[in-house]
Amino acid sequence: MSSRERGADAVDVATAFARTVRAAGVPVTVGRVEAFVEALGVLDPTRRQDVYWAGHATLCGDHEDFGRYDRAFEAFFSGEAPHERLRPAAPDAPPPTLRSVTAPLRTGLEEPEDAEDLHLTASASDAELLRHRDLATLTPGDRELVNRLLAALRLPGEPRRTRRHERWHRGGLDRHRTVREALHGLGDPRRLRHRRARRRPRTVVLLVDVSGSMSTYADALLRFAHVAVGRTARDRPTEAFTIGTRLTRITRELRHRDPDTAMAAVAGAIPDWSGGTRLGEGLKEWLDVWGQRGLARGAVVVILSDGWERGDTAQLGEQVARLHRLAHRVVWSNPRKAARGYQPLVGGMAAALPHVDDFLSGHSLAALEHLARVVAGATRSDPSPHRAPTDRARGVRMVPVRAVDRAEEEADHA
Repeated sequence: MSSRERGADAVDVATAFARTVRAAGVPVTVGRVEAFVEALGVLDPTRRQDVYWAGHATLCGDHEDFGRYDRAFEAFFSGEAPHERLRPAAPDAPPPTLRSVTAPLRTGLEEPEDAEDLHLTASASDAELLRHRDLATLTPGDRELVNRLLAALRLPGEPRRTRRHERWHRGGLDRHRTVREALHGLGDPRRLRHRRARRRPRTVVLLVDVSGSMSTYADALLRFAHVAVGRTARDRPTEAFTIGTRLTRITRELRHRDPDTAMAAVAGAIPDWSGGTRLGEGLKEWLDVWGQRGLARGAVVVILSDGWERGDTAQLGEQVARLHRLAHRVVWSNPRKAARGYQPLVGGMAAALPHVDDFLSGHSLAALEHLARVVAGATRSDPSPHRAPTDRARGVRMVPVRAVDRAEEEADHA
């Protein structure tokens, strides 16, 4: 391979890998990606160890990013755990014993340079191509790689301000702390102390359609829910439910650390897998039992469904409108949206769409990454042309946003 081709491959690997690291929750900026590419230009981009440490030094901002970076590296390059296999050994220690993995594209550092170059380029290309492949068309081998990439995702809720405060180097004056320190100095306020409102992520609720029409996407979407449930704070957890012919809460089953164990537990808990679709009845039950009592208030509710309703579509529209009045945002992810010529004009999707804030596709890994950014508030999708007119357009008195935020803060404080 010529030096020019090797440099082009290094840029492609750096760009694709940086995107995966960002999806894992590491705040990767354009400047960090440029530094990563420059580091690969100085090092050898065909050696796995050089790629790992180049990204470790340039893409990570603090120690909290190291674990996420390791998971993203392992998922992207489909190799051994980087924190165990790639850290340099002590000077007097014997060289580490590397084992050979028989899975496709998995090679160790002991392979020849040409084979390792092929491995890095091929694995990066496979990961980048699979990001845009329809989840319903994946082979079993492709699904294994996609599952590893899904495990590197994060799904935090959109941050919001609370009534509690934290110390900060600027902002509003912290009178209590300033006066308290002044008393130690005989009443002389030597330094003004500041504070800011503490921010916390909103609750995220996932409603996954497991009916027969969603059977080809259900496994990937449930693994997506497993990542969301397993990586949230206990004080603001992510809740997950399935909707088919009945409503089932699967949050407890998804808390297993191992994805395969969690999927087995979920399969045993869902009694209506690949059955009919009664979204209206299931959503009404969820609102009556869970949403109306507080779980939907101020939350980001994500519905993962194709919108094929066998029940009353008018009931589905009423319940989505009811949900829209309670939740902070209603996001609908439809795998069928990416199909050419798709128009949500009939059935349950047409009834629900006027009350949905964000209408996204969920057919691929790239679409699920975009969904995670929308839920986190980092990206706003374009307003849907099917949205119903706003309350202001109807002539209804609008409630100030500040009053709504104050009500949420009071509920949080209580």
